[in-house]
Amino acid sequence: MQIELVDGDSRAVIARRGAELVHWSVGGRALTWAPDPSVWPAVSPILFPVVGWARGGMVRIDGQTHPMPVHGFAAGLDFELVDRDGQQAVLRLCESAATAVHYPFRFVLTVRYRLAGPSLAVDFAVENRDERVMPYAVGIHPGFRWPLSGGDREGHAITFEAAEEPSVPVIAPGGLFSDARRPVPLDGGRLALSDAVLAQEALCFLGVRSRSLRYAAPDGSALRVDWEDFAHCAIWSRPPAPFVSIESWTGHGDPVGFSGELADKPSMRRLEPGEVGRHAVRYGFETAGGPV
Repeated sequence: MQIELVDGDSRAVIARRGAELVHWSVGGRALTWAPDPSVWPAVSPILFPVVGWARGGMVRIDGQTHPMPVHGFAAGLDFELVDRDGQQAVLRLCESAATAVHYPFRFVLTVRYRLAGPSLAVDFAVENRDERVMPYAVGIHPGFRWPLSGGDREGHAITFEAAEEPSVPVIAPGGLFSDARRPVPLDGGRLALSDAVLAQEALCFLGVRSRSLRYAAPDGSALRVDWEDFAHCAIWSRPPAPFVSIESWTGHGDPVGFSGELADKPSMRRLEPGEVGRHAVRYGFETAGGPV
């Protein structure tokens, strides 16, 4: 089942499978890409309870190993629709026999979408219903159209709110994060997009200084992204596919050689019993003249 949100000439569609945003448009202009199974079959998957690859596809929890898909399992499961109106939908995923195979914790992951004119907000709440500390990571992986406003793909750029480190980790085989780094052609906070820049693995800005960025087209139209309590930002594509993914993460893939407990993996959050972790991201479309 899909849930449609409408506010004026803005429209968003969310699938119960994975609580995934599968379409967002403003004024009839589609902003999310149309998935191509031969390139990337998703649009905007939710990442939980890990972000990225686990070494060997396994995680260790209390001394026991469990299989863990890349970016976790949430994207492949049906969420329960717990509330909706014309502009808002709230979806929830709880522990089950299916999740316990990978992640033996009692949890609730709640995702709320709110459409308001040219803006779409996504709020996350992760609740630990277990009797022990629960490690987790959460993220969102939306693919936006490139070109954003039709025409040519050249001339698009992502500009971070603050100047960022002009290098990113080299991703080793198996999706693992190495200590090596490679340069990124950042001009202060501005990254000019090109197939060459995105030809390798994702550009993973760990510990990003910024709390917002703008993805802008040559005609002046832009998508502004603001985030709360997300430590990392990744930029990814599969050139020459017509999309760029602007990802918000609390965690990241395993470091090379990591074999410890999931709770000890770098950048994992830890929730005490009964505690709730909250994270949010907001997307706002702007025309050439400014906000719609």
